[in-house]
Amino acid sequence: MDIKKYIRTIPDYPKKGVMFRDITTLWQDAGGLRTAIDQLVWPYAGVRIDKVAGIEARGFVLGGAIAHQLSVGFVVEGGAMVGGVIFRLIG
Repeated sequence: MDIKKYIRTIPDYPKKGVMFRDITTLWQDAGGLRTAIDQLVWPYAGVRIDKVAGIEARGFVLGGAIAHQLSVGFVVEGGAMVGGVIFRLIG
């Protein structure tokens, strides 16, 4: 499943020239959300991971689901997003 079709693009937001990618439309579709989580988890199947850290709002939502799928703990990491990373796997 191509999850890109579930991601809405809002042109010129928050300022002219920026194409904002709104993933809330992805979250509203159960199949799309499941596919996105699975695609984020699959590369780490069988890898020893201690915790998943969620960075900022989107990372809190996705990180919690990823931690659940990997059967590991979840921690919230505050501060600004680092280099566009939404979540980070620590292990």
